[in-house]
Amino acid sequence: MGNRRTTNTNCLFQISLANFFNKTFVSKLQQKHLHIISFDVPYPANYGGVIDVFYKLKALHAQGIKIHLHCFEYGRAEALNLESICEKVYYYKRKLSRKYLLNTLPFVVVTRSSEKLMEHLLRDKHPVLFEGLHCCFHLNDVRLNDRIKIVRMHNIEHDYYFNLEKVEKSIFKKLYFGMEAKKLKRFEKVLNKAYAVAAISPADAKELSTRYQNVHHITAFHPNEEVKIKDGKGDFCLYHGNLEVGENNEAALYLVNEIFSKINTPFIIAGRKPSAELVQVVSKHKHIKLKANINTQDIDSLIKDAQINILPTFQATGIKLKLLAALFTGRHCIVNSPMVANTGLEELCSIQNTAEEMSNEIIRLFDLPFDMQEKQKREAILITNFSNAINMKKLVALI
Repeated sequence: MGNRRTTNTNCLFQISLANFFNKTFVSKLQQKHLHIISFDVPYPANYGGVIDVFYKLKALHAQGIKIHLHCFEYGRAEALNLESICEKVYYYKRKLSRKYLLNTLPFVVVTRSSEKLMEHLLRDKHPVLFEGLHCCFHLNDVRLNDRIKIVRMHNIEHDYYFNLEKVEKSIFKKLYFGMEAKKLKRFEKVLNKAYAVAAISPADAKELSTRYQNVHHITAFHPNEEVKIKDGKGDFCLYHGNLEVGENNEAALYLVNEIFSKINTPFIIAGRKPSAELVQVVSKHKHIKLKANINTQDIDSLIKDAQINILPTFQATGIKLKLLAALFTGRHCIVNSPMVANTGLEELCSIQNTAEEMSNEIIRLFDLPFDMQEKQKREAILITNFSNAINMKKLVALI
């Protein structure tokens, strides 16, 4: 009798032990880990590229993905806020010596290399997401041959740099952008070593698909979960962007010199580090104001309060995060064709391609209340095609 009880007890113990190990095994299978290599510290999320990275981190974290974040640091402080959404955050000093300008690899790539980063990646077998071609120095390292490697493409980088060369006024910077563009075009072939490429726009996905396998369109991650547009009417037009970037500086100068200097509509330009030239031309007009180096919250308020967000660009590359911000939270939106070409956002904007067309449209829309039917149209397109939830599902499927 005693032996039977002992046997039963042993059986129950073995079953319990087996169940424990089965649950532990299943639990481990369900724990998804991901390395993300970021070109910059993605907090605060106050310019295009890091906005995509930061809200991608938040979306993945919300789905239980355990993120091992690797940041190249060159001016932005370490961010404690990232600790709450990442399993671990590593920082590496970017190598900004001018000697790397003579390297055969692009400066933006070779300065983001780190053997310490490789040591951290090689501690496990988790998938790796490279944020942009800038971070792909280690993509073809043979030590990562057995890993799932995904590259997020924010632009066709060599096209972006060729366009920066066109608008740059500094001889040194123009030479740098031209050389960098040629190097990036050659270096792009490293994408053949990626398991998958996640392009930020349909146009980029289409172009990259002609050269590489397993290219997917996953649009930008951003802070907006729903379309929220203020009632009433605004009393100014707004252009916003990082004014340190040549294409944004060019767009702001164009708006002042070709449009707003010739009409009396109040106009605000907001962004970081405006050029001396922009400061000078704005100072000549009482109805034009420049709000330099204000925080993200203030820019968000301006987008919501403006009667018209006007966003021309002279580069049809990637997708502009500022356009998504204007459509999710702003009233009327005027753009030119390069801003929306092949993005899926064309019918949500007023597309005007000349200074005269833009001027006439500004005058027409400035006293026109925003139509709530237009809000419904935005909801139908933005929530269906540009939501973080949909983006996250596409990305997790690749992982």
